[in-house]
Amino acid sequence: MTDPLSREYALALDAAHPLRRFRDEFLFPRHGEGEQTYFVGNSLGLQPRGARARVEEVLDKWANEAVEGHFTGNAQWMDYHELAREPLARVVGAQPAEVVAMNSLTANLHFMLVSFYRPTRERPAILMEAGAFPSDRYALESQVRFHGFDPATDLIELEPDADGLFSMEAIERAIAEHGPRLALVLWPGVQYRTGQAFDLAEITRLGHAQGAMVGFDLAHAAGNLPLRLHDCGADFAVWCHYKYMNSGPGAVAGCFVHERHARADRPRFAGWWGHDATTRFRMGPEFVPTPGADGWQLSNPPILGLAPLLASLELFDQAGMPALRAKSEALTSYLETLIRARLADTLEIVTPRETERRGAQLSLRVAGGRQCGRALFEALAAAGVLGDWREPDVIRISPAPLYNRFIDVHHFVEETEAWRSAN
Repeated sequence: MTDPLSREYALALDAAHPLRRFRDEFLFPRHGEGEQTYFVGNSLGLQPRGARARVEEVLDKWANEAVEGHFTGNAQWMDYHELAREPLARVVGAQPAEVVAMNSLTANLHFMLVSFYRPTRERPAILMEAGAFPSDRYALESQVRFHGFDPATDLIELEPDADGLFSMEAIERAIAEHGPRLALVLWPGVQYRTGQAFDLAEITRLGHAQGAMVGFDLAHAAGNLPLRLHDCGADFAVWCHYKYMNSGPGAVAGCFVHERHARADRPRFAGWWGHDATTRFRMGPEFVPTPGADGWQLSNPPILGLAPLLASLELFDQAGMPALRAKSEALTSYLETLIRARLADTLEIVTPRETERRGAQLSLRVAGGRQCGRALFEALAAAGVLGDWREPDVIRISPAPLYNRFIDVHHFVEETEAWRSAN
């Protein structure tokens, strides 16, 4: 118990932790006679045990009530998306009317860009990070071209510093340098390859001071970090729910629109489900948007897709983001401690050391280059320890606080030591 590098120490931490019960709320892939050690919640979260019951509830309602299921019971389909509204707002630090679960992440990004990227000849530019997830870059480049501008000059990609990370000083310089031309700053909450987290409030302040709109892709931040979207003042944000939010492959995504835009007559692509709910069924020809984020909806929500999200949000409400963040910091710090003490000659940690500059993920490079990195990654997978690989040479290990344990972290280090000894 006294040696912090020992298995006994890790087991004691798990036994004493107040969130330990939540592990039993999830289903784990099997490996041999036991469970896989799963560190890929930053790519696809595990299935909550309650998800099946939620989906079957919808299926039963469909079977027994058919179209009447839209209007009967506490989980009637007409208002079903509203069941996610308040718990989702608690996860991302928003007012309930500012969030909606709809579409997919990149679709939501495009819909937000229709409203918040309004380029002019004087202000055509978008600032983003170099090395962004490709879907973001594809979306932004296509929007710049759609408006008749040139991505070569009007899609500005800020390169990272020499350490591969983005300092706030560099972000501030870029916003100031390009400020008079900036229509939009689009930044991640957490950079997907390095795991670096950002100060959303400060980036919003800097962008707004230059007259630009500011939005965030929170794919790796939602359910990972304690966000404060309303208070930070961002114009919009988008995210997915299949990573830390454990809502299934291709899950319905999330969207935030700040309340100051709730009733603004902003350009948007309109659909019937975004029409004011009180008059929607009058079937009038004029689109009158529902105030708030709901007004950006197009079609009626996919009920079967929303059901697993509700199961996951129940767990987030029970655990609470402050407690989850505290455990996440402890897990990731324990992983860092073990790596620096036992694997310093084997693994380089790419992710920032400061806890406020990272989430649940540590990105690792293996000494010896890409070939050694792939060899370790494959050896770990064969041993039932699953992280994920990001080109050209990064292994991402992400201990998710809802279901990962300190002993899982210790097991990763042990298996890496075994590989090192064999090679």
